[in-house]
Amino acid sequence: MNLPNKLTLLRVFLIPFFLLFMYIKIPFHYFLALIVFSVASITDALDGKIARSRNLVTNFGKFLDPLADKVLVISALAVFVEIVEIRIGAIPFIIICAREFMVSGLRLLAANSGIVVAAGIWGKLKTAFTMITIIFSILWLSVCHDFSFSFPQFFVDTVDNWIIPVLIWISTVLTIISGVIYLKGYWNLIDADK
Repeated sequence: MNLPNKLTLLRVFLIPFFLLFMYIKIPFHYFLALIVFSVASITDALDGKIARSRNLVTNFGKFLDPLADKVLVISALAVFVEIVEIRIGAIPFIIICAREFMVSGLRLLAANSGIVVAAGIWGKLKTAFTMITIIFSILWLSVCHDFSFSFPQFFVDTVDNWIIPVLIWISTVLTIISGVIYLKGYWNLIDADK
């Protein structure tokens, strides 16, 4: 197994640990979750870059890399729906999940036609912004709860009720834009008569 595929597998392996640290109330659990999520995000940035630069692209990597990305992001957002301090709400979560299912379906249709659906600039921008938003949110949880930093209440309210939700909604809008672009680009693969 080549290095990019090992990095992708590492990302998959880290997901349960991320979830574990988000839920188990041990000292510095949000900080540990932040470290795990950050390492997983770095493997996401590295595996594709290494695979392309060293000509190590494999079918296994084409299958598992996007799946690992989706599971990592959806896991974090699902936790955020449940965690009171983040309050992202179910609507952005549902929109983001729906887009991921749609793009996965398009990739399957494209693969059946011998077409490889590469990640476009909007998809990459969506992924990067969403990862940064998740990292910022977990960092905020860690600073407030693990390290018990004291901030003025108006600042806490601003971050909790405005900054994080706005970042989540920007991620959601980027998700919609990238989804529409994928759908438009591969609309010809969706044929009701086939």
